[in-house]
Amino acid sequence: MIVWINGAFGAGKSSTARELVELIPNSTLYDPELVGGGLSLLLPQKRLAEVDDFQDLPIWRRLVVDTAAALLAELGGVLVVPMTLLRQEYRDEIFGALAARRIEVRHLVLTQDETILRERIDNRREHPGDPDAEERARRWCHAHIEPYRTALDGWLGDEAHAVDNGGLTPAEAARTVADALAAGLAAPCGIVQTPEPTGETLAAGVLLFDEQDRFLLVDPTYKPGWEFPGGVVEPGEPPARAGMREVAEEIGLELDAVPRLLLVDWERPQPPGFGGLRLLFDGGLLPAAEADRLLLPGAELRAWRFVTEEEAADLLPPVRYRRLRWALRARERGTVLNLEAGVPVG
Repeated sequence: MIVWINGAFGAGKSSTARELVELIPNSTLYDPELVGGGLSLLLPQKRLAEVDDFQDLPIWRRLVVDTAAALLAELGGVLVVPMTLLRQEYRDEIFGALAARRIEVRHLVLTQDETILRERIDNRREHPGDPDAEERARRWCHAHIEPYRTALDGWLGDEAHAVDNGGLTPAEAARTVADALAAGLAAPCGIVQTPEPTGETLAAGVLLFDEQDRFLLVDPTYKPGWEFPGGVVEPGEPPARAGMREVAEEIGLELDAVPRLLLVDWERPQPPGFGGLRLLFDGGLLPAAEADRLLLPGAELRAWRFVTEEEAADLLPPVRYRRLRWALRARERGTVLNLEAGVPVG
């Protein structure tokens, strides 16, 4: 199990976590900041200069998960992780990957009055003897207070169990966290446990259109970016029927007819992913009356919406957006396209 302690930069996460491991039997402190420190020695300076935060590096997010899984395999028990996560898509990616490995996450957030938070930031001493580095660290923390407040007023406040540590010592905050865990107040993160593939996969997506010729996208809780309704084809299952099954499971809609194939796209393996074949089908028109009855499983999808091709560019990851554009062209032409890594061939 992982106890993930979230909060603003400078909120006292690390000091609380150090106290917490003394209260939870068989627990280990795991600070993902160490992953960032290692990457500063491993990655070329040119790559490091492209981001303002280690969290913006896909390799950091991947290694955070891999390291957590390796530590739990080696030590068992509980990992206490003090780490700020303010971007929901990064939470999706990290917590979704942990769920895929059957690692339970209890998510808590430390909160406090902004005056107390700013005072704590100003009193921090992370770089003794280096006043310039100290000042940079303080500016960094102050600059991220507003994004923290925005997250807390939105997805973070909705998901994580809040512990107000404004008037507490680290030991008192740790005891409050431990009591919340014991009382079940910080419930396991409700995220779908999608097993990681062990080889190439075959997946089927379905495009459903409204009366304005927009198409339906869904927002998964377990990975970044929006997606088409659909999923992995099970062994022995016809791909089109798999798409129909996934539509029924994801949004509660039973398709009346087998959808028409629009394209086949070979996705290149990109470690740790294995790639495979991705199929997109035309599920036809979804009348407004039926759209009003769409249902979402809370653990897997958080939202759905009809969008235009232009709007999809801001929602879909690039590889899925390229696939979408060609699927729409195939629909316009009444044909089927064969793609390799998003590029038509043949």
